[in-house]
Amino acid sequence: MEAEIRNKPSFANLRLQLARGDRLIAEADAMASMSAAIEIKTRWNGGFAKAVLKRVFGGESLFVNEFSTDSEGELVLTQPFPGDIECIELKGNTLFLQPGAFLACEPGVKLGLGWAGWRSFIAREGLFRLKVSGSGHVWFGAYGGIFTREIGEEYIVDSGHLVAYEPSIRIRIGMAGGVFTSFFSGEGLVTRVGGPGRIYMQSRSFGGLAAWANSHLY
Repeated sequence: MEAEIRNKPSFANLRLQLARGDRLIAEADAMASMSAAIEIKTRWNGGFAKAVLKRVFGGESLFVNEFSTDSEGELVLTQPFPGDIECIELKGNTLFLQPGAFLACEPGVKLGLGWAGWRSFIAREGLFRLKVSGSGHVWFGAYGGIFTREIGEEYIVDSGHLVAYEPSIRIRIGMAGGVFTSFFSGEGLVTRVGGPGRIYMQSRSFGGLAAWANSHLY
């Protein structure tokens, strides 16, 4: 399977060239176009119970689509918002994705849920995060550009900008500064991460977009 991420970073889309026997699992409604030779099958996202949990707590769809072909063909996937797409290859390791970030993966990758905690919920990051593990390539998206950072000592990320992180990363939610600074600086709650490990961040946040739009409605 050949894969290419095009039109980075603002309007990224994933172009895949499938050969005979190749299979790909993708988020529902991610397909933008495909060759007539490609077959699509829809199934529960890990069974009915797990699918409901991923939908309610992980921000993912109830269903996933499986693409395959008996010959060869082109498949183009995209995400519902403008932004970047990143690819990582799992080799028996694990990565946590924030709700809504997952786009597609190879069949050797397992999708599960991991507990994020009540503090994450208060920070509008959700009670759970999507857990991807196993072997194979994973593609995930973000609103805006994606950039990474290797974390050693504590590092502060504005809530809504954290997209993915390795299991070794420790996360806690706190105020940006004192009470006055936190409430009147516009920063509010922030995510404090500790390493060692790698995190993936997005250059824009949906919360920031919503606040900007609301300020221009009145």
